Amino acid sequence: MRCRPGARHGGGVLRVCADPDNMPFSNDKEEGFENKLAELIAERLDRELVYTWFPEDTGYVPNTIGENACAMVMGYAQGTGLIEDTNPYYYASYVLITRADDTALNGVISLSDPRLKSKRVGLVARTPPASILAMNGLIANAKPFDARSGESQSTIAQDMIAEIISGELDAVSMGPIGGYYAALADVPLNVVPLVKERAGPATFYPITLGIRPNEPQFKHQVNKVLADNADEIIAILEDYHVPVLDREGQLLTAGGAAPAGQ
Repeated sequence: MRCRPGARHGGGVLRVCADPDNMPFSNDKEEGFENKLAELIAERLDRELVYTWFPEDTGYVPNTIGENACAMVMGYAQGTGLIEDTNPYYYASYVLITRADDTALNGVISLSDPRLKSKRVGLVARTPPASILAMNGLIANAKPFDARSGESQSTIAQDMIAEIISGELDAVSMGPIGGYYAALADVPLNVVPLVKERAGPATFYPITLGIRPNEPQFKHQVNKVLADNADEIIAILEDYHVPVLDREGQLLTAGGAAPAGQ
């Protein structure tokens, strides 16, 4: 557990569960965009921010019941039914990453594109892109990276980016984390949100905050903060190169509109 240093606020404590090693989402140095969002919410609610760290890749659902439990879980996928959801604060998507100098793959926006058939594609095992590649007969050339290997999500993402830079892979597909690590690469990479798939499992989905059940007033307060500060939240996400989508899969900017050409 860690308290944000500084004077106590009049509104009490906001206890938040977050991953200590999952950039660009969060880390225990408070450098991720979920850390920035937690800070914004705590400030708007006039509360002192206190963290409880837990690794998301364990599959553990943090305790949100009891006096000392977390009041809020960062980056919670909507609709699990395990804890209460806030309204979505953005829609995330899986992305396809290719080298900008690979003209053979320029313009590929879907995993069903026939230009991928002869290509070596990296993917995270047991994710929607893996199913879609299998449906399109592309799994034989694919290289899976296992999120259950004990490596953190950030380490796996960095390994995938390294292999596309080296030429071991022609393309990689991963979650919104991909935009962040692609931007850090020392060669130009194209990052395409996978929102054009016509068959198979969904490749973009709403992201909410998990909160305690049976606290309607707190839920209303958090939802109001999300709504009132939507542009600031989108700007935070853009700073980390996270593709921010609306419910229709259109890219958004901090002004609330789709960029030109979308």
